[in-house]
This record gives sequence, structure tokens and C-alpha cells, in this order.
Amino acid sequence: MSSDDNYVHATPTETAKAESPQTLRIDGKTIGLFYHDGEFYATDNRCPHMGFPLTDGSVDDGILTCPWHHARFEISCGDTFDPFADDVRTYPVEIRDGEVYVDPAPEGDRSPTEHWKDRLEHGLEADIDLVVAKSVIGLEDEGVPEAVPVRIGTAFGTHYRRDGWGRGLTTLGVMTNLLDDLRAEDRRRALYVGLTEVADDCAGEPPFFVQEPLSADDVPADRLTTWFRDNIEVRDSDGAERVLRAAITADLDQSDIAAMLVAAGTDHRYLDTGHRLDFINKAFETLDHIGWEHADDVLPSLVPGLASASRAEENASWRQPIDIAELCSDAAEELPERVETGTGRTWDEPDTLLETLLGEDPHEIIDALKTAISRGASAEELAGVVTFAAARRVAHFGTSNEFGDWNTVHHTYTYANAVHGLSRRTGAWEVYRGVFDAAMNVYLDRFLNTPPTPLPDPDGDGTPEVILDDLLECFEVESDEEVNRAGRLTAEYLASGGDSARLKRALGRVLLREDVGFHTRQNVEAAFTQYDAAESEGRGSVHLVAAARYLAAHTPTRRSGEQTFRIAERLNRGEKIHEA
Repeated sequence: MSSDDNYVHATPTETAKAESPQTLRIDGKTIGLFYHDGEFYATDNRCPHMGFPLTDGSVDDGILTCPWHHARFEISCGDTFDPFADDVRTYPVEIRDGEVYVDPAPEGDRSPTEHWKDRLEHGLEADIDLVVAKSVIGLEDEGVPEAVPVRIGTAFGTHYRRDGWGRGLTTLGVMTNLLDDLRAEDRRRALYVGLTEVADDCAGEPPFFVQEPLSADDVPADRLTTWFRDNIEVRDSDGAERVLRAAITADLDQSDIAAMLVAAGTDHRYLDTGHRLDFINKAFETLDHIGWEHADDVLPSLVPGLASASRAEENASWRQPIDIAELCSDAAEELPERVETGTGRTWDEPDTLLETLLGEDPHEIIDALKTAISRGASAEELAGVVTFAAARRVAHFGTSNEFGDWNTVHHTYTYANAVHGLSRRTGAWEVYRGVFDAAMNVYLDRFLNTPPTPLPDPDGDGTPEVILDDLLECFEVESDEEVNRAGRLTAEYLASGGDSARLKRALGRVLLREDVGFHTRQNVEAAFTQYDAAESEGRGSVHLVAAARYLAAHTPTRRSGEQTFRIAERLNRGEKIHEA
């Protein structure tokens, strides 16, 4: 083929007219050439939706229609009429001396990175999983850092859901936290899962209307905290939001803002079965990934949920037959004095503390925690022990219980994990109130371990590769035996010297391929976090045993999300989805 500037000879005009539409191969591109209403048009021949050849379609009144899913495109510019499809690329055409020339690389082509950013936003707005998947893959192929799609998804989720931070943004935070523990090829899968959950959570919802910050100057952090808590107490979301925005605008230290949110989140017991404090923790973790400069968008989205949250002291289980809500409140009143008493002291965990936390006397549990605080136990240390006790509830969970009760022990675990995470962000004494609440919920969950499933007692003489293969089979069969077998094999793998990083990659792969729900994703991420924190203390394996059992209880599934993602990968590779 001869060329003039960027134009490449394609075919004689008479041939193009007689054989329209034609499929041409020009400079490595497959181009569809159409003759319609006396004009020639050239487009990419792959439908941007699912890759079907557009030359098999039809042109009528200037509209090119793909025959597979009937996506329609304006043939001169390539713009689509249908949101589920992308615009198709078009190429300039010139007629010279009875010959058709096509420019396969026109100047002014848009940056692929900007294209995929826009497509991601469109996929979120229209809640189209395939568009989100293609965008995530396209951005990765362009070398765009993973923080960029996370930032786009977070901005969308905080602006387009009136009720604020919820399941979708938490899932995105969970998936972002998991990235370093996943196989390289699964990292984009995790982003896809998180982003599609944001889109689904916002679908059909009214937007979040922003309140202006209070304009008062030089208000100290403790007063702002008081104002914020007072507004949350009376469920005034707008007032609380204005105070929080004022705190962010005033450049308060991050630990002070964390203290403000933790105080409001623990003024009442176990808000929304623990979700509210977990959301606060995930919002801060998301800011770790995308940058504190986005705090003014992210943190105010927490306020509607805090203001409207159900409070556990309103539930009978926290009042009868023992008023454990009052136990927690009374203990909280002693906290400032006990924290002061323990300042400067080094705490050694008593051998009996875990047994007490898993016991049947809430008074003993509260007393043991109060004593530990007076002896110098930090909130982080106590939260770590309580989270381990919560993991034991999951590891011991009896499969004879109602299936829904997996969520009961799960909520306690992820709440305790959130308290543990927030204890590293602020030294505010209110964090200890979260420790009390988590411990009381461990107590309330005791009947779900009656009788307990025994903790595995591994021999430690297996072959890790064989054990891991056997473990992965547990997630392919739905049965109580496979749930318990998953726990045993996980313990055996670790005791036999198996690489924990490889185990996490395998569990992560299972998590991402399945259509599991919100709680399963939370559970695995919390377990990975807690394993890393507790491994040096010899307690890490229980967290992964608990996660494997929980995951096995919720698999296998239909894997429809994985099917969509695989289609996007195949389209990206140029495969023909419509052919076997």
C-alpha cells in the first residue's frame, strides 16, 4: 500500500461501493469501510461493546447498528446512542483519483488514559459492570497507578449517595487494602469488585448535598469535638457535617479528627451492629491510599450514618437478663482516671485474659479490661486481644447454627478489627469504649460456640503444596464438612511451614472469583490484617483459620461477576467473544 502523509491507500472506489461494507487491514488495524448516502466512512471494525464485527451490521439514516446487542453509532463521528457501549473509533477518509485513502492515525487522537478515566466515571454513573471492568483494565495497561481508579470511585461514592458512606465505599476500601496480598493478575480484579460495588450502592440514589463549614475561627479541637458529638446525639446530620468540615478546614491534626469521629461513634453502644465504626476506620484507610487532601470529600460522608444509626442499648440483648450496656457505660466513666493511672506502666497480658474474654461472666470481662488499663494496657494492645477472641468465635462457630448467625460472629470480628485500626490513629481514651463494646459482643456470641467446633490440632508434617491444593477444593463444594475441613487444612498448611503470603494469595483468588457478599469480603480483609498484626505473637493462624471457614461457608457461587471480568479481559486482548 502506498501512502501520502498519514493517509494509506485502502481500495478502489468502485470496489468499495460494490462490496460495502468491507473489512480492511490497514497498519495493523482492522477497519470497516462503509459506503452510505454517497459518502465513505471508516470505523474500527470491532464493536466497542463486545467486539462483534461491525461490518456484519447495518447502516440506516446515518446510524450503524451492531447486530449482536444492537448498539447504535452515528457513523460519521462514532458516538454511541447507547450507554452500555463505548463510542466507536472513526478514521478520516479521502478520495484521490478514484481511490479510497484512510488515515489510520489521525492527529488529535485522545489520550487513552483520559478516555479510560471518562469511561470509568460513565460506568459508575450507569452502573454497568462491563464498562467498569474494561476501564480498570485499560487504565492498568496505560500504567496508571491503582490509586487513580480508587480516587475516582471514592469521589463518585461520596458525591452520589445521600445516605453517605456505605457498603460500596467500604468494599472499595477493603479491596484496596487487599492489593498487596494478591497475585499481580488479581489486583485489577479487586479494583473491579470494589468499583462495581460503589456503582451498585449508588444506583438510583439521590446525591449527597454538601453543607458549608462553620465560619468560626480558632475554635479548639476539644470544643469542635463537643459540638460534633452534641449534633450526632440529637441526630442532626447537617449540623454535625458543618462542624466536621470546619475541623478539616482548620487543618486539625488527623489524630484529632479521628478522635472526634471515634468519640461520636462510641457515645452509644455498637452502632448499626458495628458497621459505623468499621466505616470510620475504612474511610481513614482509604485516605491513606488516595491522600489526606481528599478528607473534605470523604469524612463528611460518614455523618448521615452516624446520626441515624441504631444504638445497641436499644436492643433487649444488651439490657436483659444482664444490663451490659450499663456495664459499659459505668466502665467508661472510670476511663480517664484509669488511663492516667496506667500512664508510663508496661502491661504484660495475663495468661487468663483470653479465657476470661471467652467466658460467661460479663462483669469479670469488664473488670479484667479495667484492671488491664490501670496497669498500662494500651487501647491497641487490648483491641488486639479482643479481636483475637472474636476470631476464636468464628473459628469455633458451630455449623449446626442458623446460617445467618455467621454474620453475627462476623460483625463482632470486623468491629473489633476497626477498633484495633483506630487505636493506632488516635490516643483518645474513647477508643477504650470500643474495646468494651467489642468484648461485650464476644460475650453475647458465646452461644454460637455451643458446642464449639474444636480448633484444629495440626501435625505439621504435611506437604504445603498438596495441602493448599486440597484446601482450594473446599471452596468448590457446599457442605458443612468442607467448612470444617477448610479450617483444618489452613492450620495444617501453616504448621507444615507453608508460606502465609502464598496462602493469602490463594484465598484472595477464591474471594475475587466468587459472587460473595459484603460480609465475606470484609471478613477476609480483616483476617489478613489481623494475621499480620498477630503473627509474631503466635496468634496469627487462628485468624486465617477463621477466614477460611467463613469463606468456605459462603462458596461456591454463580461467579457472574468473574464471567463479566473475563469477557473484559478477552476483549482487551482482541479475542473474538462471539466465536468458540
